[in-house]
Amino acid sequence: MPPNQVVVGLALLLSLVVMAPTFNKIQDQSLKPLLDDKITVTQAIERAEGPMRDFLLKNTRDEELSAMRSIAGENPDTAASKTGFIPLVTAFVLSELRTAFTLGFLIFIPFLIIDLIVSSVLMSLGLMFLPPTFVSLPLKLLLFVLLGGWTLIAETVVRSFA
Repeated sequence: MPPNQVVVGLALLLSLVVMAPTFNKIQDQSLKPLLDDKITVTQAIERAEGPMRDFLLKNTRDEELSAMRSIAGENPDTAASKTGFIPLVTAFVLSELRTAFTLGFLIFIPFLIIDLIVSSVLMSLGLMFLPPTFVSLPLKLLLFVLLGGWTLIAETVVRSFA
């Protein structure tokens, strides 16, 4: 696992790539008119909320959104687009955490299989005192690098928002 700074940097860059269309809309609809003194700060915030709300609604699972609306005491019969901003953001974060854990589990399965195979081979060869991680870790790293693991992960994350 790379250091936390690398993971956070990669997450920030991927977030910028994913959010670029939304940020461009916010800049065109809200920031430019504000800087040109055509609208007030309050109007700019209201205009910026639209593209952000659209992005969040598009990328939030219905289960999490329903749960957060229920917790916030909102009427479940009203349209999802009328959801308050705080419950919407919370539902989005929960939805992304669910996706992250699912992706982590899917990455974990092949590595677990490699560990099981290496352990079985070492036991059948009578090398029970050799820790399986000494053999399996280089195999896992080699597999991850040869398959372009970081590229696959980044591509999967970005495509999940398209």
